Amino acid sequence: MTARDSADALTYSESVYVECAPGPLYDLVADVTRTGEWSPVCTACWWDEGDGARVGAWFTGRNETPDRTWETRSQVAVAEPGQEFAFVVGGSLVRWGYTLEPRDSGTVLTESWHLLPDGLAFFDERFGDDAPAQVRDRTEAAHAGIPATLAAIKRIAEVEFGQA
Repeated sequence: MTARDSADALTYSESVYVECAPGPLYDLVADVTRTGEWSPVCTACWWDEGDGARVGAWFTGRNETPDRTWETRSQVAVAEPGQEFAFVVGGSLVRWGYTLEPRDSGTVLTESWHLLPDGLAFFDERFGDDAPAQVRDRTEAAHAGIPATLAAIKRIAEVEFGQA
């Protein structure tokens, strides 16, 4: 059995309405150095020296759970101010993204997660027979983490941009 055989849903997304214009909200989510303020797992991120939110840029993230601490390298895949910011962990393993849609006086912010084919192969290679359980764990973490992240981003944006 492979990770691909046991994965329930390899994509997930949720949305929240934020009383904030798309421009400032984009600037917030594209500033990966602030990720630790809203992510339940990623406690810190930093750009490669001199880099920022542009397609092709790399950054490192430190993740912590009660069981372990680890770092990942990610590459920006989409950087469209006011519209979409996305990055891929390991350059090809897992895609995380934010899309922004203007609505009324604010923005519908959608966060998405997609375990990519290279990510499945990575789990198969690294974890062998335990790969399906590892994929399930990561999938459950995305399902729990995305709504928590969106709620925190909403709170921060509405306080910072004075539209709460």
